[in-house]
Amino acid sequence: MIELTRMNGTKITLNAELIEIVEETPDTVITLTSGKKILVKESRQDIKNLVVLYKKEMFFDEN
Repeated sequence: MIELTRMNGTKITLNAELIEIVEETPDTVITLTSGKKILVKESRQDIKNLVVLYKKEMFFDEN
């Protein structure tokens, strides 16, 4: 799970496994595997970094 900020400033926790596409248009739009789209304040690169950290945590927690 990664923590992100919606455009209205509210924090959300998103299951990183559900992310299909992240676009900057110029706002950052996350498309989930369900087709739902979420607008967030974080950049595409920030989201990528959060997902990488999440994956590393998952890898080390399993061993």
